[in-house]
Amino acid sequence: MRAISLLKPERFEQVTIADPGSPGPGQVLVKTHRMGICGTDVGGYLGKFPFFGYPRIIGHELGVEVLELGPDVDSVSVGDSCSIEPYLNCGHCYACRRGFTNCCETNQTLGVMCDGGLCERFLIRADKLHVSKSLTYEQLALVETLAIGCHAVDRGAPAEGDHVMVIGAGPIGLSAIEFARLTGARLTVMDQVASRLDFCEKTYGIENRIQFENPEQAKQAIMEITDGDRFALVIDATGNPHSMTGAMHYVAQTGTLVYVGITNQELCFPHAVMHKPEMTIKASRNAMPTDFARIIRLIEEGTINTDPWITHRVSWDDMIEAFPTYTRPDAGVLKAVVDVSGE
Repeated sequence: MRAISLLKPERFEQVTIADPGSPGPGQVLVKTHRMGICGTDVGGYLGKFPFFGYPRIIGHELGVEVLELGPDVDSVSVGDSCSIEPYLNCGHCYACRRGFTNCCETNQTLGVMCDGGLCERFLIRADKLHVSKSLTYEQLALVETLAIGCHAVDRGAPAEGDHVMVIGAGPIGLSAIEFARLTGARLTVMDQVASRLDFCEKTYGIENRIQFENPEQAKQAIMEITDGDRFALVIDATGNPHSMTGAMHYVAQTGTLVYVGITNQELCFPHAVMHKPEMTIKASRNAMPTDFARIIRLIEEGTINTDPWITHRVSWDDMIEAFPTYTRPDAGVLKAVVDVSGE
């Protein structure tokens, strides 16, 4: 069976792997139709993402078709189109026992800690499939990205009318914007790339946009937008340690800072920066099962429009050559999707 493996940083190769066989109890055999490329995949390719192991078949943003059911599976049917919740939690650790499956102590995320969906077929736990009767495989491949932003906004819990800023208008930042706007918050977006800010204006009508040049310029714009209050909630989706440290200076008194981007570098700041405003700092990891069901419903009913998201499409045969271009900011990539099935 064919697959594409990331053998080491900056080296993909088409490989032949064993057929997965028939599913066991609680398992399902699925066929990959579409795979979204995200920042995690890019970070793994560049050798910059924590938790990544090599060699690795990437792919955790997936639109799949159910081919075969294992014993005792009744939650899905053969032929169903599904999005995959790619976080393989243990079900027994402290976090899992409390219902926080996104934070499982021994979590294995498909395509990161274990092999993912950039192959023809694979086995997956049935409880990790989320069915839609109407969404396309491309739309289903976007659900996981949206779920990351959904969970980050839930962690920040903005109220209607709150000033909220999202830093980084890549796919994860955009997914946070999708859900922050549903709360009725007053949104500001900051990024270094003008084309991303233009996308936010055209797609979401966001008036408050800051093209970051330097910290002083950013602070001045922030004070003007918020009448000196700064932001009740700041979500940093960059994964850049300089941005993540600087984000603390944009939070209002008693406000909240949510880190949804990830870095393997240290963040250094004077304690007083956090203490003086009695700031709450939160991490946001993965997403919850309920997020996937909610997002599928929102796309189905038209509340979320995924059409503008996909800027690049690539075939199986062309992916290895095209992938390096997706790592460059000047390529204008918001979301690239791989046609794995070739249909």
